[in-house]
Amino acid sequence: MLASVAISRPVEVPMSTPDAEYSGYPPLRPRVSAEELLAAKNTQPIRSMDDLAADTFESDEELEEFLAFTYAERHRDVA
Repeated sequence: MLASVAISRPVEVPMSTPDAEYSGYPPLRPRVSAEELLAAKNTQPIRSMDDLAADTFESDEELEEFLAFTYAERHRDVA
């Protein structure tokens, strides 16, 4: 008994070509120095530790809970 075999022919698939202006990369931005970036953001130099202070935790207990959790997580897989 002969088995029938289907012979497939190559199918032509149309392809689009990218625009000549599109390179596939984001557009280049002009290089700006750190000083220019800081000036654009109107930043000020840090003059004291008080400039860095933030009221992140509402209480000392909340801070202690956070520190205990952080310590436990950092040492969880060490043992």
